[in-house]
Amino acid sequence: MSNMTFGILLFSGMLGLMAVRVPIAVSMFLPGAVGYIVLSGWGHFLDFAKGMGYARFSIYDLSVIPLFLLMGSFATQSNLSKAVFGFANGLLGRFRGGMAMASVLACAAFGSICGSSVATTATVAQVAYPEMRRLKYSGRLATAVLAAGGSLGILLPPSVTLVVYAILTEQNITKLFAAAYIPGAIAAIGYMIAVAIYVRLFPGHAPLQTTPSKEEFRDSAKNVWPILVIFFTVFGGIYGGLFTPTEGAAIGTLCTFLLAVTKGGLTFTGFKASLLTTAKTCGMIFMIFLGADMMNASLAISQMPNALAAAVASAGFPPLAIMAGIMVFYIILGCVMDELSMIMLTIPVLFPVVMGLDFYGLNPTDKAIWFGMLILMVVEIGMIFPPVGLTVYIMNSLAKDVPMSETYLGVVPFLMSDAVRMTLLMLFPSISLFLVHLIR
Repeated sequence: MSNMTFGILLFSGMLGLMAVRVPIAVSMFLPGAVGYIVLSGWGHFLDFAKGMGYARFSIYDLSVIPLFLLMGSFATQSNLSKAVFGFANGLLGRFRGGMAMASVLACAAFGSICGSSVATTATVAQVAYPEMRRLKYSGRLATAVLAAGGSLGILLPPSVTLVVYAILTEQNITKLFAAAYIPGAIAAIGYMIAVAIYVRLFPGHAPLQTTPSKEEFRDSAKNVWPILVIFFTVFGGIYGGLFTPTEGAAIGTLCTFLLAVTKGGLTFTGFKASLLTTAKTCGMIFMIFLGADMMNASLAISQMPNALAAAVASAGFPPLAIMAGIMVFYIILGCVMDELSMIMLTIPVLFPVVMGLDFYGLNPTDKAIWFGMLILMVVEIGMIFPPVGLTVYIMNSLAKDVPMSETYLGVVPFLMSDAVRMTLLMLFPSISLFLVHLIR
């Protein structure tokens, strides 16, 4: 049996287990273990299994994940989203569709201290959705803009998805964070432009809005400045070399906790919920790490990644065509898998393929960072892409009066914006690399 055929069998077994709702970590671990035993025998498998947990979890950079997750949980459990949305609405509320645009801006801002699309969607929606419905926004636009805006939570630092990619590919977390800002800003601006065009083509979906008074805007600005201080303290310190990403995550967590207690009304019950949510999420992520490690070890022994890289290199396809095919593959895979599982399973296989191709003469580090940004963007698209857009499902659970089909119709303009953004990032790597080169 060829290496490629063996790898396909492993993938098929994994997807089959997922289809019958076996937990994702187990669905990856079992086929990987069987493959390892078949290829190397029980003795080598037991030697690998007894040390794989320590080898994975002794990595210092992994401590970034629970710290940033806890920081996001503190922000979610408090009322910080109200301050962010109030300020965004004060800036944009005067325009037609302004509250929808403000929701996008609020999601981007909240995501920059949360790092989770799920938490961003659920938290901002609880504030913005009732307001939009009260002002006669259509259910289609209100749910779609919050589902799309919520997906921005994984684009901007502190994105857990970026941290996982950095660990898997042995890249600098600080540089990857820097690379995400411009693409994330383009995503938010693109979504606001999509709203502006949509409400002019279909004016019945958004009312004309009144201009907030100067006093209202001033009050909202007073409430939001502590959040800006936390953001610039954490990421300014990281980029300024004052502390590492792990130290920055610890400082940000402490500052967010103090702000949530003093300004956001974080209760003891909310504090316990934050700890429990963080522990559950970390447990899920780390178990997926173990499952992916076992699967990837089995694939490495089979030499499938190398065989795939050689086959792609010898096929003669243009590198950009191969990259476009990888992006389409991720969109399809996103219909059946969550973003962390996709990245942990596929990056060890596809990363060598990409690194073996020439893209615009980029050096290996720039190529790895650029590829990471493309992966991050396409994973974000999967959050709203039918039929299993995660943030769409979250909005459906929060807005039971709006059919899910209406929300999927509403996200079409945002998917069109995503297509334009992906094309720009693929054709112009300098968009992602500009800030990276500035901090060298």
